[in-house]
Amino acid sequence: MGDRPVIGITMGDAAGIGPEIVLKALAEPEVSAGARSIVIGDRAFLEREAKKFAIRLRLVPMGSEGGIEVLDLNNLSGDVPVGVNDAVAGRASGQYIEKAVELWRSKEINAIATAPINKSSLNAGGYDFPGHTEFLAKLTDTGEFRMSFFADQLRVVLLSTHLPLSGAIELVSRENIVRLIEFSDRTLSKLLGRKVSIAVAGLNPHASEGGMFGSEEQKEISPAIDECRSTGINVSGPYSPDTIFLRGHRGEFDVVAALYHDQATIPVKSLSFGSAVNVTLGLPLIRTSVDHGTAFDIAGKGIADTSSMKAAIRLAAELAANRS
Repeated sequence: MGDRPVIGITMGDAAGIGPEIVLKALAEPEVSAGARSIVIGDRAFLEREAKKFAIRLRLVPMGSEGGIEVLDLNNLSGDVPVGVNDAVAGRASGQYIEKAVELWRSKEINAIATAPINKSSLNAGGYDFPGHTEFLAKLTDTGEFRMSFFADQLRVVLLSTHLPLSGAIELVSRENIVRLIEFSDRTLSKLLGRKVSIAVAGLNPHASEGGMFGSEEQKEISPAIDECRSTGINVSGPYSPDTIFLRGHRGEFDVVAALYHDQATIPVKSLSFGSAVNVTLGLPLIRTSVDHGTAFDIAGKGIADTSSMKAAIRLAAELAANRS
């Protein structure tokens, strides 16, 4: 595949901002220079989008020179309604993901960067998955996987994702936290090419201050950390959740283990909104994505911020280079 990493970029849901931010990102010289990019989508639709938003970019068939390569699935007929759920756009977005995995299996790409999809449209298009993560896990026969976010020096891995808070708290057990720490150590050490340091956030205010504000730290979290440290994992905590993410952002730890969804996403989006990257850990392939959704409310207006898409492409290239 040559010296530069090859990144397959799925264009996402055509009714959202995915095509716009992919095109804008690849029009930036520093993004297109860092890797060979192959957009997986509908070339005619992308060309119309580029013209509509006045994006100066030449799109060429995959394998051609002189522009940004597109693997054209030609699966969008006519105009796609902008900013609404659409089964055709949803089905097409699922097909882009499937094709990206096929390219990875055939060693034609090194990593995948995905533009956002809409879960309702994906389901209406015939794909029964809540999102990218579960879809990619199914396509790659992956049993254990986790959502994580990379935001500059802050990296966060989640114990649970889209659950009611009451349900997320029920998962805070010694056994589950041991699995999370071991998984984080194994996958991130491989991904980053070095032994990582892990900080575990507490569940309760001030990590319960010795049991004053809850018992989970003493009964579940600390014993899990001690067990993992005894096996040689560089892990510490539990730390007060209102400060540990800032410490991670300053580079004191390689990764912070968060115990529920918003505990992770609030600091990530507060510290690095628009430039953070969603990384699926545990897959046999490298997959990065934006930290936002399809943004139907601004789709078609040409005002979408492309910072996270650019960061996702650059990070995919960086991680792919680490593996080479």
